[in-house]
Amino acid sequence: MIYPRFSHVPVKQVFSLILCLLLLSLKAVGQAGTPITLLQPDAVFDGETLHAGWAVLVEGEKIRACGPAAQLPAPAGARTIALPGLTLLPGFIEGHSHLLLHPYNEATWNEQVMQEPQALRVARATVHAKKTLLAGFTTSRDLGTEGAGYADVALKQAIQEGIIPGPRLLVAGPALVATGSYGPKLTADVAVPQGAQEADGVDGIVRAVREQIGKGADIIKVYADYRWGKDEPSRPTFSQEELTLIVQTARSAGRPVVAHASTPEGMRRATLAGVETIEHGDGGTLEVFRLMKKKGVALCPTVAAGDASAQYKGWRKGQDPLPERIQEKHQSMAAALQSGVALAIGGDVGVFTHGDNAREAKLLVQEYGMKPLAVVQGLTSGNAQLFHLADRGRLAPGLLADIVGVQGNPTQDIQTLHRVKLVMKGGILYQQP
Repeated sequence: MIYPRFSHVPVKQVFSLILCLLLLSLKAVGQAGTPITLLQPDAVFDGETLHAGWAVLVEGEKIRACGPAAQLPAPAGARTIALPGLTLLPGFIEGHSHLLLHPYNEATWNEQVMQEPQALRVARATVHAKKTLLAGFTTSRDLGTEGAGYADVALKQAIQEGIIPGPRLLVAGPALVATGSYGPKLTADVAVPQGAQEADGVDGIVRAVREQIGKGADIIKVYADYRWGKDEPSRPTFSQEELTLIVQTARSAGRPVVAHASTPEGMRRATLAGVETIEHGDGGTLEVFRLMKKKGVALCPTVAAGDASAQYKGWRKGQDPLPERIQEKHQSMAAALQSGVALAIGGDVGVFTHGDNAREAKLLVQEYGMKPLAVVQGLTSGNAQLFHLADRGRLAPGLLADIVGVQGNPTQDIQTLHRVKLVMKGGILYQQP
């Protein structure tokens, strides 16, 4: 017999054994063929601490090892990339973006929503996605398409399938507003497509939330306050009961809710409803920020959007006095920092240029008194924790190889975030020195 030692084993078991051995051999071949890259910078910021003389070993799409360079020799067949002068960090996580918008000094929000065809907006968004990635932002929360429906869901799919380069996206679809509170608005006689989905009352809210989830939204965004009419101040839109229902409906489907809110009452209602982050918070008070901290709600202050908008309206930064809106932002940020509320780092990019995402980090340090280390932690491990992204935000074995290299030390000089020299996402290099 050819296989005498199997003479007592049924033929079916023999073939099962051979099949298992074949699968194991194929797995071994796959592992052996996985690309391995050793990155050798001057220093590594692991998401919490800066380590001089460290290196990072990447295997496939994940980090295999991270530690002192002397303890990480290059395995056989590995590619070694020397990166003198660079600090490696986890890929930055953008906390608030709108890939379907472009700067308001190019076209106003109304013009973009009402006059630009969706195909044109999507074409622009593909460029925005690439610029975002090359700026070192390997993940982005995209919080509303502003009249472009679920184009962000398709954009996310195109990136995932490798059709276009871009960050890993968490998308909110159209976002939710109370009827009559959003825009665009012309005259009372003219109905125009809205920049978000209107919903009211028990039936309308539940249906809208479930519809957005069913169509691919990762996040439910709600406008807890807004301007009801032209030149009016923002006022609360949804009732406490409505906001709570939105959160309950989304949470039962495993989706977080984030709230646009800038008034103390809108922020208070959203916080009590159980949202995870409040976006903007321009008029926030020490009292409401303390409530947010108590309830575990983070603030995404988006200082860069207000800064850009003020300049679009004619403010000559560095020459003119601070506009009232910027003064209010300084007051609310001082209260937020005093309260100890958690901060998500996100600039509302789209109001200003995609690819300039680090503008938010720079302003938080240079004009709002935060330390570079705290902001860099927020852009990486902090945002990852707030957004429930356990597989990224740090440089550690087993996590995604989303890695950025900057010229200099970002924990001391926040300007280095604008000097991105290397971008890796999932082990693939999109930019290198």
